[in-house]
Amino acid sequence: MTSFRFLSTLYLCLTGMLVAAQYPLDSLNTLYEKAWRFGEIPRPLDGNAPEDDPRLADMSMEAIAYRRAYWEGVKSKLSQVSVDALQDQDRINFEVFRYIVDDNVAGFEYHTYLMPFNAEGGFHTDFGFIPGSSSFDTKKQYEDYLVKLSGFPALVDQYISLLRQGMKDHYTMPSVVMQDFERTAEAYVTPDPEVSVFFSPFKNIPESVADATLLKERGRHVVADEVIPAYLKLGDFLKQEYIPACRRTIGATALPNGKEHYEQRVQHFTTLDMSAEEIFAIGQQEVARIHAEMQTIIDSLGFDGSFADFLYFLRTDARFYAQTPHELLAEASYFSKKIDGKLPEYFGKLPRLPYGVEPVPAEIAPRYTGGRYSPGSYKDHRAGAYWVNTYMLESRPLYVLPSLTLHEAVPGHHFQISLAAEAAIEGNHKLPDFRNEYYISAFGEGWALYTEWLGKEMGIYEDPYQQFGSLTYEMWRACRLVVDPGMHAMGWTREQAVGFMAENTALSLHEINTEIDRYIGWPGQAVSYKIGELKIRALRKEAEVALGDKFDLRTFHDVVLQNGSVPLFVLERVVREWIRKNE
Repeated sequence: MTSFRFLSTLYLCLTGMLVAAQYPLDSLNTLYEKAWRFGEIPRPLDGNAPEDDPRLADMSMEAIAYRRAYWEGVKSKLSQVSVDALQDQDRINFEVFRYIVDDNVAGFEYHTYLMPFNAEGGFHTDFGFIPGSSSFDTKKQYEDYLVKLSGFPALVDQYISLLRQGMKDHYTMPSVVMQDFERTAEAYVTPDPEVSVFFSPFKNIPESVADATLLKERGRHVVADEVIPAYLKLGDFLKQEYIPACRRTIGATALPNGKEHYEQRVQHFTTLDMSAEEIFAIGQQEVARIHAEMQTIIDSLGFDGSFADFLYFLRTDARFYAQTPHELLAEASYFSKKIDGKLPEYFGKLPRLPYGVEPVPAEIAPRYTGGRYSPGSYKDHRAGAYWVNTYMLESRPLYVLPSLTLHEAVPGHHFQISLAAEAAIEGNHKLPDFRNEYYISAFGEGWALYTEWLGKEMGIYEDPYQQFGSLTYEMWRACRLVVDPGMHAMGWTREQAVGFMAENTALSLHEINTEIDRYIGWPGQAVSYKIGELKIRALRKEAEVALGDKFDLRTFHDVVLQNGSVPLFVLERVVREWIRKNE
């Protein structure tokens, strides 16, 4: 280990010595390509790995030390570049890439690799998505998949070593979000390997694929003898060793250098120079504003009771809940198509890739949020998927479905992500891969929340209860600005956070508890939504005032989306340049 650290340090020093005072543009583009590929194929101890190498990531401590030195070297090179000398897409490329590199370096500085979980899952649940997100049209694709499956036991061993190091160095997950967490591993264990999600690609091998019988037998063998035992091993480790050792605190500030870490998380997820205290204050202001709007709707309905009584009514009245999973999915599908029909009125450019409505996979549904978007792929001929959680139907109110659909499907995540993918492969200026593949939460989630608000103009909400559902979703995100810094920087307890959300939103208590655990396990991410939405709305207002009759909403939306996922400070500059050109 000592000699390896010496070599890593030497490597960093040498890369710094090679930095020129100003990087030529072609050298910058080469740096982007090499560094992004380095991050996509994290096997630095095997320098000759081809681009299509199917092996899983090397998560040994030696590999992590090597990667840290690499990214610190890249950051050193970027520090020599004058951003003001770059123009248009070249400047955006640089600013986005510097944002990515800064976060990579911060991850090593704050040892986030020692806590590879959040409340919903981790590396092991991500691995469970591979069968459904991969293409299986050729023999090589099946052989590559077998390589991944065979590599999983070693990956589990490496992560167990990291978790043990985290236990030793006081970097552990909060125990409150790790209760029964072993079930996230046990969900992939089955006595019959042929019913495993990992065996599913072998059930219907295309006739064009050679040696199908042999591939199927190899698949059954590796799932039964390697993958399932690895999940069993991980589940036993979590239950017997890791979960009992997890910390009893919930705030990120309880970790070593935790205060600095949380402030870095806030600035990363907002992409703005904001403090935890500022976020907390904005959240309180938004909660008060939205609460007043919610009360107006309650009054208009002539409801005889308090605000708390109305929330109880919404949580318990059977009219607001689907009786079957199909009913919930059908309602989500209805709003999806209703919104589709409105899109040309509000956008000049529409995505070509379609999307479908699907239930959240059963393996993860119990700990999962109410809905999510799963991106499609032009390359793999796969549509996007708007996931709706059909687990515990009594906790999935129908009156929030319009907001959920606007957010997760169109014109929210499916719209924004698909357009970004198209922009990356079209036009005269091909974007680097990282511009298409990296997701910036403040932009993506801010846009999706903005589209919930836009749904009012689009006429999507059909009655006062759906309008209230829209406000309770907005209140949900405003509450995040309070409870996230509350728990991670202000000393709030979990009970305080749950109580605050229960008092101010119409979310079910199951959803509230799920969400609070998500915020505990993923510090800072929750504040990105509302901050992003507020910035987009502020920029729209700025454009409307400056352009007057020249303002066109369809064009404004196209300008916001045209560069894909970017930091908010980049979006602000782009929109203001557009305003100046059109005044």
